[in-house]
Amino acid sequence: MISSVSTKCLNSISRLCPIQFLLSSTSRLLCTVPNSRLYSQPQSNPPSFDLETVRATLSSYSNDWKRALEFFNWIEAEFQYKHTTETFNRMIDILGKFFEFDISWDLIRRMRSDPLSMPNHTTFRIMFKRYITAHLVNDAITAFNASEEFNLKDETLFCILVDALCEYKHVIEAQDLCFGKRGKLGFNVDDTKICNMILRGWFKMGWWGKCREFWEEMDKRGVKKSLHSYSIYMDIMCKSGKPWKAVKLYKEMKRKGMKLDVVAYNIVIRAASLSEGVDFGIRVFHEMRELGFEPSVASYNTIMKLLCENGRIVEAYSVFDQMLKKGYEPNMVTYHCFFACLEKPREILVLFDRMMEYGFRPTMDTYVMLMRKFGRWGFLRPVLMVWKKMEELGDSPNEFAYNALIDALIDKGMLDVARKYDEEMLAKGLSPKPREELGMKLVQAEPAGG
Repeated sequence: MISSVSTKCLNSISRLCPIQFLLSSTSRLLCTVPNSRLYSQPQSNPPSFDLETVRATLSSYSNDWKRALEFFNWIEAEFQYKHTTETFNRMIDILGKFFEFDISWDLIRRMRSDPLSMPNHTTFRIMFKRYITAHLVNDAITAFNASEEFNLKDETLFCILVDALCEYKHVIEAQDLCFGKRGKLGFNVDDTKICNMILRGWFKMGWWGKCREFWEEMDKRGVKKSLHSYSIYMDIMCKSGKPWKAVKLYKEMKRKGMKLDVVAYNIVIRAASLSEGVDFGIRVFHEMRELGFEPSVASYNTIMKLLCENGRIVEAYSVFDQMLKKGYEPNMVTYHCFFACLEKPREILVLFDRMMEYGFRPTMDTYVMLMRKFGRWGFLRPVLMVWKKMEELGDSPNEFAYNALIDALIDKGMLDVARKYDEEMLAKGLSPKPREELGMKLVQAEPAGG
């Protein structure tokens, strides 16, 4: 099933046919938009569209904004489908991913034409996210001010803006916005909530010194620290390579009589395992249950990940079985724990198939993780099998998926097929890696006077 194919044979076949033929695949995208010649043709049985179908189709085009927008407008024009706020938001998110902000604002203005599709806080959360990931912080702030036109400018939206700035590593601007201009907002903001966001922002950036500095600054400002504050700081200690300090903070919280929740315990389990071994972390897990806190899926994932990282795969599977018996549904993080540690392609593909049999649709991160892993091992066929499954499920590949596939093809000498996918990627507006094998190099400026 997983046996490698000789480079010479693959080279011969690649000149004659695309990758789908190599796998004997007849798959196509599950949802395709008819071409423009068919739009005007009468249909005796016009298709019906429900919210789930529209949402799934837009998601399948998430890496091809032109096709997504074409489908979005087509069902509205041809079938009088009334878009909801949710479908508008999904389309705006796809457009923002490709910096098509003018079209995004056109859609936001269109949303006001129907009470069922009015912009909401989520609409502006998406705009903030896309502006800030493009490092257009001033545009995000302008969008916040523009929200007043839609009666959405309030404390909730301000917190969403600050959270987006911190999430996407613009913490300095968030701190300036919160402590430099808050008097002009016209509404009150919860200090603890805002400070937790900024603390988490420094954590996301990995600036451990700033984390400690801001933790102390919260005391100087008289900000009341919540359980969430302590959970964030324990996580900071854990991720900064000082898990014993997180355990120390946990013991301090117990002395103060603070009542922990499952989220805090999950961090403590991780910290205890890193500082004193997996078995100590498992003891904390049992302690949590004895105190009446029901573990979450994240709790089980933490234990399974720790066991996998320590090579105790059989025990990890045992915990997985326990979780199922308790009635907990695994999630993609659960499966990723095993995908990351399994070392045989066959085992990974069996688990991949079983995951889908249980009704879990792979995310793009799943596809990329597996294709990269198989590619590193020098196995092309499983890379192609994962790519085929992605196509069968109608998922549009992103730049990371394309690059993983192209790297695997180049490694096997299939330059013609690799070039085909490189060109396809470029046509979709995705950024291919410069590759000398395909005649692509970084453009360098010529010396003056040359």
